[in-house]
Amino acid sequence: MYSLTPGYRIPALQRGLSSTETLLTKINAGVAGAVLMSALLTPPPVWAFGAVGAAAAVLNMSPGPRSTGRWAAVGYRRLRERTAPVRAMIQPGETATWALYPHHGVMQDAVDRAQFHDAISRALTFAGSQARTAGVQVHLTHHAAVGEYTDHAQTVSVHVPRGLVGSPARVLDTLADEFGAMGALTRTTPDPVPVVTGRGPGWVELGDRRFAATARVTSWPDEAGGDLMPRMLLGQPADRSFAVLYRPLPVGQSRRSAKWQKAVSEAFTTDKIKADTQDLASASTHDALVQGATLVDLDAYLTVWGDSPDSVTAARWQLTLDADRHRITLDWLAGQQHRAHLMTTPHGASTKKGAVL
Repeated sequence: MYSLTPGYRIPALQRGLSSTETLLTKINAGVAGAVLMSALLTPPPVWAFGAVGAAAAVLNMSPGPRSTGRWAAVGYRRLRERTAPVRAMIQPGETATWALYPHHGVMQDAVDRAQFHDAISRALTFAGSQARTAGVQVHLTHHAAVGEYTDHAQTVSVHVPRGLVGSPARVLDTLADEFGAMGALTRTTPDPVPVVTGRGPGWVELGDRRFAATARVTSWPDEAGGDLMPRMLLGQPADRSFAVLYRPLPVGQSRRSAKWQKAVSEAFTTDKIKADTQDLASASTHDALVQGATLVDLDAYLTVWGDSPDSVTAARWQLTLDADRHRITLDWLAGQQHRAHLMTTPHGASTKKGAVL
């Protein structure tokens, strides 16, 4: 919950693809394969190579943290949706939310903090082993409200999609027992989804007269040591929220993912230093899988709050400076602020993958 680098269990940040992007990718691969097969029989026209190359460029070129295809999808969604769609945030299934109060001094002590992360890892391993396909989502949030005193609130939410497992209550009860060992766990009901009443350049105005700006965390340093949460949330002048959405993979899918990641890195990596680095990562992942671990697909988000556009803009700038100081890379999700702020609330637990590109 407090660490973005709990070790080998997080291979990389993976963004979800929408159904349209998946379809375009398959069409691009199919057309490219057809052109290559036809080239074995008769040389294709030059424009065929140009068309396939243009489609590949649109789908795969990366001007910044997103591909060109993602920028087009974001622009389309911004024109189509003026508010966060309910169907993207409320999926059918069983969802439970608890307020978590860790034992005193857990985050300040390195040994206790490591045990805290191990407990989360065990819970994610159990969640991933309950189905043949990935689908169980574990969502952890931390909110720091700055006033005369800084108030902290942690929540843990678990979403089990409908039809994924035979008995969702058994999964929720087992995970609740795992999280209960980390501190005081109290079942709670999340507040209603805040209504977006206005937009600005990189921020949204909510119905409770608060302003929010949300960024996706796209990379963080390996040497963080599990203390990024105190660095980013403690001693700050403005309200901040942080959330991580975990999607544990089943054992079989974890092994296939590790196998294909290793194969792709060996086939397409020409930089010797980068190849050696990937070999070390593959070796540690292999050892972890042998010991019964599982891979976890995750998304991490940071939200800053303010009572005016100027205050939230200043808070966003301060967060950017703090991220640079700790070598954290942020993507401010242009055109998606009306839905991105929900990812740092418990409602993010039931969010469909790919809802925020």
